[in-house]
Amino acid sequence: MKISANEIKIGNILEFENKLWKVLKLEHTKPGKGGAYIQVELKDITIGTKKNERFRSDENIEKAFLEQKKFQFLYSSGDEYFFMDQTNYEQININKDDISKDTLPYLKDGINIFIEFKDTSPINILLPETVILKIKEAEAVIKGQTATSGLKPAILENGVKIMVPLHIEEGMKVVVKTTDSSYVEKVK
Repeated sequence: MKISANEIKIGNILEFENKLWKVLKLEHTKPGKGGAYIQVELKDITIGTKKNERFRSDENIEKAFLEQKKFQFLYSSGDEYFFMDQTNYEQININKDDISKDTLPYLKDGINIFIEFKDTSPINILLPETVILKIKEAEAVIKGQTATSGLKPAILENGVKIMVPLHIEEGMKVVVKTTDSSYVEKVK
């Protein structure tokens, strides 16, 4: 399926140079002279090599046709991660090396995700846009410091470090974006 370079999103799987590539990062650039372009960091699905590619904004790119199925993450054992199909309750397992390092920390027991398949091989795991996690560690707040806006580092229950507002304390639950591990809001 052809898409415009402007429609590329992080996590998309593209067919480029007869290989499947996952989009890791992208940046839209409009130079003062010349046409706009999109700088994309790609990762080869099969061998894991990375590559930076520049596409003109009016260029058409082949997005891989992948079948999406809803799964629930069950558990991990060693290097194997086990998922259950939400329609027929069949289980599949995926090796840790075949799962993106950005995805692994967010695989919590019972989380619902989508797995994209090329033919019958699992290619990509799509996490929900946001997840709720508990703050495991956060610096203490100095009295009066919360009157000003600012951020401080915190560590989530899954070990990911994020920046949170000064009023967030250890033990609180927060909503976190899975695409870039950024703080969204405090859970009420």
